[in-house]
Amino acid sequence: MDAPLSAGNARVKEARKLSRRSVRTERRLFLADGPKAVEGALEQPDRVLEVFVTAAAAEQHAELLAPAPRVTVVEDRALAGLSDSVTPAGLVAVCRFLDVPLDRALAELPDGPRLVTICLDVRDPGNAGTVIRTSDAAGADLVVLAGHSVDAYNPKTVRATVGSLFHLPVVVAPDLDEVLATLQAAGLTVLAADGGGTDDLFTTDLSGPTAWLFGNEAHGLPDEVAALADRRVSIPIHGRAESLNLATAAAVCLYASAAAQRPSA
Repeated sequence: MDAPLSAGNARVKEARKLSRRSVRTERRLFLADGPKAVEGALEQPDRVLEVFVTAAAAEQHAELLAPAPRVTVVEDRALAGLSDSVTPAGLVAVCRFLDVPLDRALAELPDGPRLVTICLDVRDPGNAGTVIRTSDAAGADLVVLAGHSVDAYNPKTVRATVGSLFHLPVVVAPDLDEVLATLQAAGLTVLAADGGGTDDLFTTDLSGPTAWLFGNEAHGLPDEVAALADRRVSIPIHGRAESLNLATAAAVCLYASAAAQRPSA
């Protein structure tokens, strides 16, 4: 660990610039804030350039920090300025970008893709992060952020994934048409999660390789986009609620697929 706090504090000031998307994009670096995010990042230590910690966090998380290539102790005030959490946990990692091209992500799946999540124009970082976390929990092979979706490396997105950002491939792909064509060519059936869909989620055969397409939080999927899917699937609403929010709908759909694909689990 670096001895002089002043040197570490100076590097914190430089790292703080990564709160701006333009700087993140230019440097292809981002911040992972909190124990779960740092732990996920350090599962492959070459992803991490440096971890900034307070003295208390360095002692508390000594085992977690052992694989880090560089750990720098800084003053509590400096660390708080680096974190956008209401109650900073005392450790923030500077990480390399993780996203990979879709072709590469598919090629690295030895048994081919079985379950893929596509988010189109998802704008809320908390929603995007929660969908990534849910995809990880459901056993999805990868997540695609398509169209004009929120930055995967927005601090709120990273925090909402609770480390899952580091557990499965994330693809950033503005061209949805290309994404769908590539996934269909790889043998996946594309299902649009669509409140107006004619296929009922619970009577649809979900046992085959599936890519779920989820739309914007406020507007869902435009008709012309939903029409690109192989099927338009709705979640039945049995009560008086108008609809489910994006994160809940994604959880229901992904777990329905996971249950169909793992009947003995």
